[in-house]
Amino acid sequence: MATRRVTLGDRVIGGGAPVLVQTMANADTRDARRAIAQILSLVAAGAEAVRVAVPDERAAEALREIVPASPAPIIADVHFKAQLAVLAIQNGASGVRINPGNIGGPARVRAIAEAAGKAGAALRVGVNSGSLDREIAQKYGRGPEAMVESALKEIRAVEETGFRNLKVSLKASSVRDTVAAARLFASRSDIPQHLGVTEAGDLIAGVAKSAVAMGILLSEGVGDTIRVSLTAPPEEEVEAAWAILRALGLRRRGVEFISCPTCGRTEIDLAGLLKDVKKRLADLRAPLKIAVMGCVVNGPGEAREADLGVAGGRGKGSLFVKGERISSHPFAELAPALENWARRLAAEWEEKGARISPAGDAASRRDL
Repeated sequence: MATRRVTLGDRVIGGGAPVLVQTMANADTRDARRAIAQILSLVAAGAEAVRVAVPDERAAEALREIVPASPAPIIADVHFKAQLAVLAIQNGASGVRINPGNIGGPARVRAIAEAAGKAGAALRVGVNSGSLDREIAQKYGRGPEAMVESALKEIRAVEETGFRNLKVSLKASSVRDTVAAARLFASRSDIPQHLGVTEAGDLIAGVAKSAVAMGILLSEGVGDTIRVSLTAPPEEEVEAAWAILRALGLRRRGVEFISCPTCGRTEIDLAGLLKDVKKRLADLRAPLKIAVMGCVVNGPGEAREADLGVAGGRGKGSLFVKGERISSHPFAELAPALENWARRLAAEWEEKGARISPAGDAASRRDL
């Protein structure tokens, strides 16, 4: 669904731009050196914007050092104290995320919007089902309708100041409520939406819930930025987000791995091989498809259909490049051979002058 164009630092959100991948650092923002190190790690993993917690004035002041060192826009996450949001903006944050349910009412939201407008920063109104405006919760409960009404109430307060560089998120721990709220909001506003399932859980449960909710919404054209919220290292949030976007055909960055689930026919350490190859190629941005297969049933077919692939046999494997079987290698040589060819193909991709965004993937949202 068409949304307005919003800027976050040097990035564009909405207006047909590619879906932006966000995450949140868990390093203490007050420790600027540690926070910067983690931000650099997250950007290397593919994060296109990084949110940091700003719980007090020390954290807000640390942004003076953090923001210039970050290659990606920094978003300040502020609760309870509107003055911290204003200070974060003054100290260089490209955006601020506030929750209207706990920031102190429309007057304080307007003050933050005025500061953001002067600085050219973005503002995200983040509504969570667990912390809604009290009056709205009493009237509507805590379901999707209440979440949307809460967001629209605060948006009106913001837009009364003339501020429009605005995005919104409506999150619940329930997949159904998250989807319903996002759909309802999209039917009533052109403001870009940041998608996520809050308190999603650990790696497996969190990725499953996030993939279901985001898959439904993004396939319907709803959603302009995403964060996969996990009880896990934030680098894994970034990896999961890119996997979701690749699966939907919306973004292409880095290697997409195809691998079989293993069975009694597998005669190589497929899990070990896959782990090794993924580690070797973690830095590649070229949108390659690599098949790492464990037997001769589906292996050769999948390997031929990928850019690069291997089909395992008894202690060895056949290597396929662009559909052609080119060699056979002992198991110990498979990972180095795959890496060598992957880097050759990545170099060819770069030499062809691929039109890439700052994140390193195709620039168009859908024309991939």
